Amino acid sequence: MPEPENAASPGGADEQVPETQVPETQVSEEQLPDEQLPEAEPLLAPRDGVPKVSVSRYEIADAAELLASGHGPFAVDAERASGFRYSNRAYLVQIRRAGAGTVLIDPVSHGGDPLQVLAPVADVLSEAEWVLHAADQDLPCLAEIGMHPPSLYDTELAGRLANYDRVNLAAMVQRLLGLQLTKGHGAADWSKRPLPAEWLNYAALDVEVLLELRDAVDAVLQEQGKADWAAQEFEYLRTAEATPTRRDRWRRTSGIHKVRDPRTLAAVRELWQTRDQIARRRDIAPGRILPDSAIISAATANPDTVEKLTALPIFGGSKQRRSAQVWLDALTRARTGEPPDAQEPSNGPPPASRWARRKPEAAARLEAARAELSALSERVSVPAENLLSPEIVRRLCWDWQPVDGLDAATAAVEAFLRGSAARQWQRELTVPVLAKALATAG
Repeated sequence: MPEPENAASPGGADEQVPETQVPETQVSEEQLPDEQLPEAEPLLAPRDGVPKVSVSRYEIADAAELLASGHGPFAVDAERASGFRYSNRAYLVQIRRAGAGTVLIDPVSHGGDPLQVLAPVADVLSEAEWVLHAADQDLPCLAEIGMHPPSLYDTELAGRLANYDRVNLAAMVQRLLGLQLTKGHGAADWSKRPLPAEWLNYAALDVEVLLELRDAVDAVLQEQGKADWAAQEFEYLRTAEATPTRRDRWRRTSGIHKVRDPRTLAAVRELWQTRDQIARRRDIAPGRILPDSAIISAATANPDTVEKLTALPIFGGSKQRRSAQVWLDALTRARTGEPPDAQEPSNGPPPASRWARRKPEAAARLEAARAELSALSERVSVPAENLLSPEIVRRLCWDWQPVDGLDAATAAVEAFLRGSAARQWQRELTVPVLAKALATAG
């Protein structure tokens, strides 16, 4: 147990901060650095072979029946075509269940309504827990095809709570199961048809030992006293609403920090929005339509003829020459339209690097809060960013209104964190240390 912490109240009297109950942790083999673990056995192919991909309505219904004949939780994964397609849709779904084995489902080539065709699988999946690795990446595209988990276990998030330095699937499988997954095709264009055999082998291996990994990392969390923390995190992840899309996404254009002139910013905006419309219509990743570097180059040079535009890097290629007038029209709109604000409209605190100049008292609070959270992170062996979202910490320190006494600070921090959707386990650990930091810093 940690020692009780003391903080000076604003009035000068020493008040004792309530002791935070944290689990005692010990180093086991599962927590050793990678180089100290035994050599792993290569896992080259699924034990039952690579299953045939279910494509038609009837094949997908048969896959659902096979899954229903099994028992226990489902290992679930999905492959997308990020970097190739505009959409984030699933192009392959992999599911494994004890007693049923693995099924591979093509959710796009059946020729019917995806929600109707995939409904039998979605119905079976609603029966038991899903086990995923990095669930936040796959849940949105699975929800698009009607698949929603009744309960969830995220092995990557479990690894973070166990304080592993590496939590990718291959690293955790090696650490906990003594198996080596070969590097695969996760960044490939999964919209390609037909899918190559080696890609399907890789996809099947992604769920081959996921159920065993779930049990292994769960045993570690049980030993560390963190299983309830994990359960709260999984439920929050399962039920969390999607973050609203940024209004000014064009401001994320790579290299835009070099742009200061409002008219040049307007050109970046028009070129970005034009590219986005084309990419959405053709379902192609925007960077494959026109790279960010070309947008910045054209916005800065501001050419007014095809000849001047095609003299710029990238625009001289045959593909861009055919679209030259489209980009020139965007630049024309930028010259005549209303320029954007130089700074993005703020919906939160400014970058912390600016606090010392703009609001030094908030900078002092943030420094104190980070120090306390860092010490807490060491004590409970959980990364500070998992103890509490850094964004929540920044907003708390920026908006904080000083109160009289530690009890009042504790109540105010508790209310703020509750309103920010911090989980119970997070509040129990962080409220006392944050209240101490804020009461001391003022």
